[in-house]
Amino acid sequence: MAQLFYKHGAMNSGKSIEILKVAHNYEEQNKAVMIFTSGIDTRDEVGTVSSRIGLRRPAVAVFEDTNIYEIVEKHEGKLYCVLVDEVQFLTKEHVLQLTQIVDELNIPVMGFGLKNDFQNELFEGSRYMTIYADKIEEMKTICWFCHKKATMNLRVDENKKPVRTGDQIQIGGNDSYYPVCRKCHSNPPL
Repeated sequence: MAQLFYKHGAMNSGKSIEILKVAHNYEEQNKAVMIFTSGIDTRDEVGTVSSRIGLRRPAVAVFEDTNIYEIVEKHEGKLYCVLVDEVQFLTKEHVLQLTQIVDELNIPVMGFGLKNDFQNELFEGSRYMTIYADKIEEMKTICWFCHKKATMNLRVDENKKPVRTGDQIQIGGNDSYYPVCRKCHSNPPL
């Protein structure tokens, strides 16, 4: 029976590596998968899942008007899994489309992404993945500054000073964000 999985973690927790690994494992057994990623993530190139260690592969870019369900439904041949990177940037409607893929097409869906933004507010996609997912798993990493588990993302400016206000979405990597524990998020040792 297919399920909707939500795997979340702070920056640098290995979400993109995991999605690429899962795709490889299915395809090594000749089981087709489809990979989607947010169209607003421009760190590499639009429509690419890439990890910090250099692994990358093409994916279907999801924009606000993209209907993920229709794309999967029209796919020729059997799909064994649908993988979605950067689910935090999905809309409620996209998440509901993922539930349709699971419930109507009986295809498992695994979504990977951040849970909370730099102000510790849920992203829209994260909120609805938390509500609708059958299984939720935290991917762990360590705080940039101490030995504790990182559960938050600290946004920094070009001088590496904490940023506490601004737009919820600002695309960036280690140049803009650090994975941190709650204590270091409140009082970063910068």
